[in-house]
Amino acid sequence: MTKLNLAIVGCGDIAGFTALVSKLVPQVNLSACCDVNKERAETFAKKNRIPKVYTDYNELLETSQADAVYLAVPHYLHYEMVLAAVKASKPIFVEKPLTRTLDEAKKLIQAIGDAKVGVNYQYRYDSGCYALARAIQSGALGNIHSMRINIPWHREQSYFEGAAWHKTIAHAGGGTLITQGSHFLDVALWALDEDPVSAMGYVKTPRFEVEVDTLAHGIVETRRGTLISVVSSMVTANEQTVTIEAYGEHGTAIYADRPFPHVKFIGANIKKERPPEWGVHALQRSLAGFTNWVLNDKPFLIPAVSTLPVLAAVDGMYRSSVTGSRLQVNLQP
Repeated sequence: MTKLNLAIVGCGDIAGFTALVSKLVPQVNLSACCDVNKERAETFAKKNRIPKVYTDYNELLETSQADAVYLAVPHYLHYEMVLAAVKASKPIFVEKPLTRTLDEAKKLIQAIGDAKVGVNYQYRYDSGCYALARAIQSGALGNIHSMRINIPWHREQSYFEGAAWHKTIAHAGGGTLITQGSHFLDVALWALDEDPVSAMGYVKTPRFEVEVDTLAHGIVETRRGTLISVVSSMVTANEQTVTIEAYGEHGTAIYADRPFPHVKFIGANIKKERPPEWGVHALQRSLAGFTNWVLNDKPFLIPAVSTLPVLAAVDGMYRSSVTGSRLQVNLQP
């Protein structure tokens, strides 16, 4: 197989971005798309020159010629749809988070076994985040005592009205912490290669009449004692630069996503490593990584099991926000 026939399921905004960057991944052929809204699916197919259109996911799995499936659907659909694709022997590239809750994720990991299920925590393929992570993983900064993450993003009411599932915990699993904050918390935990052991969180919902958090502050402690603080927001007046700061024994790393993704090292002379896939954008590299995993068995940076730690940390912060206490995090089945 030299081309990956990829079916896109869910024809919303992120699917549109993925379809766009897929044009920069020569091994990918968009062979089908599926959405419960037939008009939306047909419009998406026409725009992206996709030959087959479905409104029934199970029919797509049974009758399409797709080699793999990309799931860009609401969080509450991830569990059942991943399972169905695994049963149909289709590799899956699913949008983050893997599932809404840690318990769901643990059950899913047990069920999928050795199937190729990748999660689109695309910032592992971001050039600056990757260089930061590799500097930490190599030991060049020494033991990391603390990390600080700030995501000062902005959303309008249209974010919730255009995709109403974002409004409720039952459908989304949470708000800014699980949807935006988990991207960069995932990078931190992956860089450290450490599981979270405790967490404390505070969440609020300024500006919007929704169930989920639009502002979250939290602290996560890892197995070796690193403290990670995270602030994730949808309500910053003017969207600003995302930063990740890592403070180690031998030096400091500071990541920023503007004006382009980059990392600066202070106190240590470190050669910046590049992501293992070529691309102009992290999403393109993430898709290319998944494609090479399926076609060539090249290791992918984001297999599903590797995303359990970030979901565990998010779960711990959400539970802590209810109890008002620091809580233990348990990754065991």
